[in-house]
Amino acid sequence: MKRILFLLFAVGLAANMTVMAGMSTSKVRKETRFLTDKMAYELSLSTQQYNDAYEINYDFIYSVRNIMDYVARGYEWALDDYYEALDIRNDDLRWVLSDAQYRRFLGAEYFYRPIYVTGGKWSFRVYIHYPNHSLFYFGVPYHYRTYCGAHYRPHFHHASYYRGRYTNFNHYSAPHRVRDQRVYHSYRRSDFGSVRFRPNTSMRPHNAPTRPGHSSRPGASATRPGTSRPSTATRPDTSRPGTTTRPGTSTRPRPEASSGPNRESGKTSSSSRESSSRRNNSSGSYNRNNSSERNNRSSSRGNSSRSNSSRSSSSRSSSSSTRSNVSSGQTERRSSSGSTRGNNTQSSSRSSERSSSSRR
Repeated sequence: MKRILFLLFAVGLAANMTVMAGMSTSKVRKETRFLTDKMAYELSLSTQQYNDAYEINYDFIYSVRNIMDYVARGYEWALDDYYEALDIRNDDLRWVLSDAQYRRFLGAEYFYRPIYVTGGKWSFRVYIHYPNHSLFYFGVPYHYRTYCGAHYRPHFHHASYYRGRYTNFNHYSAPHRVRDQRVYHSYRRSDFGSVRFRPNTSMRPHNAPTRPGHSSRPGASATRPGTSRPSTATRPDTSRPGTTTRPGTSTRPRPEASSGPNRESGKTSSSSRESSSRRNNSSGSYNRNNSSERNNRSSSRGNSSRSNSSRSSSSRSSSSSTRSNVSSGQTERRSSSGSTRGNNTQSSSRSSERSSSSRR
């Protein structure tokens, strides 16, 4: 008995884990691409419409991937969440498709209501009409591996991101909500007629997955950095399955166009270098001039002191020579006066002798 209870508990736990695990992101991309590829083939979508339809289908499948097991088990709240996500998806497609394309979209239930439940399992209706899962008419979308729900409505105040993107054709006049149609109950029986819904399950439990229209994806932003969309109005390029058809990359700018700021920066840097060199030269010349002036001043001072000393020495020598000349003049005067006196005495002695001889 204990073994039976343990096995039942293990089976219930595994089933609960399977429900919570849901569909992986790679599986969501594959299912989204297959559905969008068939829509582009039957509705004659352009490349831009093809890429936008891929985003819209991705957001829809990603939102319901964790609640479809609850729908298959008969929970009313999960069924309400499914139709809410379906109405958001169909309204976004209304702004991408033209009026004629949207009318053909409404006429194909495997596009308009893509999911159904049979035998306790849910699946896509498109596989009924296209059973070959490897058949693709077009290549992968431009952002097949990079889109992660950045254009889902919760990031744009619950308004459609795609409204106003296509102004070259008329759109369907009014939103076509599944739950607002008179044939809603017939739609419900067609989609989930095999499901026996449980009573008193309309209240959403606290541990239920995120409600559609309220994203909890990490890292989702309003814009995709580094990506751009092709704006061609042609059909998507046909290629083999698995090939990628990305729009051509833009050519690199010519050097003339890209070197403008660099030239200016080069001029600025060269001018700054020239100004700095001029400052250095001016400062060096100023310092050299100052040093030469200082040397000239010192040399002039030395020369002036030397000239003054020479002048003083010459004056001293001249004064000494003058003194010597004066002294020599005085001695000469003295000698001349002496000689004069001697001559006078001699002459007087001779005159006395002459007078004495005459007297005799």
